[in-house]
Amino acid sequence: LEEWGLESLEENAHSSTLTTKVFVNGVWMGVHRDPTNLIETLKKLRRKDDVHPEVSIVRDIRERELRLYTDPGRVCRPLFIVEDQQLVLQKKHVRWLTQGTTDDGDDFKWQHLAKSGVIELLDAEEEETVMICMTPEDVETARLHGRGMLASSDKTPAAEFDPAVRIKPSLENSAPHVWTHCEIHPSM
Repeated sequence: LEEWGLESLEENAHSSTLTTKVFVNGVWMGVHRDPTNLIETLKKLRRKDDVHPEVSIVRDIRERELRLYTDPGRVCRPLFIVEDQQLVLQKKHVRWLTQGTTDDGDDFKWQHLAKSGVIELLDAEEEETVMICMTPEDVETARLHGRGMLASSDKTPAAEFDPAVRIKPSLENSAPHVWTHCEIHPSM
């Protein structure tokens, strides 16, 4: 963390209040002057498997705190990563999982999805800081709505009669969402 600008507590005993406290497993390690950049860097490293995928990165803007959790035993669940309103998951990833190998013949298993930045493991506290959509269709709808390419009234007659259909909010009453993650399956 010191590589990326963490200032130790000894150096900052009387520092300004414009810093963010950094905690690792509940222990105050120091302060940082640019937490947004630090979080982006840590998440990029986690998505490239340079930082363990089960490390949680939580920013509390109101309290000006950044909390990192590396301790074992936390329940984490997988979510697809959404970047620029598109799933990072592509058809090739599904094909590789089904085949068990990439096109080059290298092994490709579930853990490779995390190592290649397609899925991310989030615990309950980090889940509170992201925007999760229920289905890939929600990502597509938000992207098209954001571009002004989608009509706001999108009701189908079948949806009116099916009691088991998932009710989606109307686009007329809500601002377009900027999703960061997507459920792998809505029942999860």
